[in-house]
Amino acid sequence: MKLTVIGGGGVRSMFLAKSIAQKAKTLNISELVFMDNDEKKLNIYGTMAKKVSNLLCPELNFILTTDAKEAVKNAHYVITTIRVGGDKMRVKDERIALDLGLLGQETTGAAGLSFAMRSISALAKYCELIKEYADPNCKVFNFTNPAGVVSQTLRDMGYDFTYGICDAPSGMLNSFAKLYNADENAVRGEVYGLNHLSYFSSITLDGREIMGELIEKDEAYLKTDMRYFEKELLKERGCVLNEYLYYFYYREKAIANILKAEKTRGEQICEINEKMTEELKCTDIENDFENAFKIFEYWYGVRENNYMASETGVKKQTPWHFDIYQKDSGGYAGVALKFIEIMQNKGSDTMILCLPNGDAIDGLKPDDVVEITCDITPNGAIAHHFGKVDEQNLELIRRVKIYERLASKAIREKSIQSAVEALTLHPLVNSYSLAKELVQKYIELNKDYIGEWK
Repeated sequence: MKLTVIGGGGVRSMFLAKSIAQKAKTLNISELVFMDNDEKKLNIYGTMAKKVSNLLCPELNFILTTDAKEAVKNAHYVITTIRVGGDKMRVKDERIALDLGLLGQETTGAAGLSFAMRSISALAKYCELIKEYADPNCKVFNFTNPAGVVSQTLRDMGYDFTYGICDAPSGMLNSFAKLYNADENAVRGEVYGLNHLSYFSSITLDGREIMGELIEKDEAYLKTDMRYFEKELLKERGCVLNEYLYYFYYREKAIANILKAEKTRGEQICEINEKMTEELKCTDIENDFENAFKIFEYWYGVRENNYMASETGVKKQTPWHFDIYQKDSGGYAGVALKFIEIMQNKGSDTMILCLPNGDAIDGLKPDDVVEITCDITPNGAIAHHFGKVDEQNLELIRRVKIYERLASKAIREKSIQSAVEALTLHPLVNSYSLAKELVQKYIELNKDYIGEWK
């Protein structure tokens, strides 16, 4: 079986390679291709990923390439994780919003529209290549942000072989397993909502409901991503929240913290990645991987320990460490690999994916892409039925979903009007005049990527 990663020159490539190589034999993955159009980064981070793969599974045929057609040719599965314009464009996306007093966060905030403007056309080209050259039953797992808008738009464009994936829900469940000193497979969650805007309606440990005690458990607010919320909020909502809901429930605090911080998250990542890349560029990765690994671990540790710190004022207390040989949940690669494993075993199991709603959540359209617990069966992914959900949660979900639908229309039709309507309704913008100004600025910023809008 052939698995391809588009965006294989990203700084997280080693994580992907580790997760895939650990399961390559079990899943009968014989060929792994990391493709990137940035040859310099592919030679650094792709080479490090290849080293990790060779250490864990030397039999796996690991290929690095800048040729997209060859990368997807006969591929059975493809993971897309691209950043069109690089880190510097993210910084500009977010600063444009912040200068207007708005949250710029690239997935949940207004900057997500700008990122999506650049991402969709590139992803559509890859999807066309996949339709033409990949295995006829090829599935695509998209991790490119903003996953909600991207997943909706790709489906609206007819690419029904694409699924949005995110490791935030599964990562939270894994943190609960650690809290209880349990195997990660022992903790399950029923999730509904949108990408980065989802709610856990149930969390079980070996079949026992534990959500109520988790909400009351003080330790959970110290050792898991419940740290971003007050206990009173979770008790009032009666559920556990996706970490990114922090931006909606604490909007003014998030903006104040970002403006008060020395750097935005995007600026931090841009600076860290530049310094790390410069150091690695001067290192002989092939012959001195140990030194290259130390450089990577140091800089990525700085990045990881500051995750959401600017926005929330809360820093992670556990030092970051990357162990090549230790088994882990696999992050977003783990989500894709779980899907592959279930399909190969021709059985049925549950996981959390972004896919069309169908009749899962009352109040949403059948073709609305949602993030939801679903059954993976030989016949595909089937969303769990939630029916009528909490009306306050649904109100926020519906508002953001209308934004995503309009953003999809704007990008597909290159429509300024639809883009303005989308941001006007976005809960973190909520202003026609600001939406108009943002759209003008984002079209100007992205003119070299998106062509002319009207």
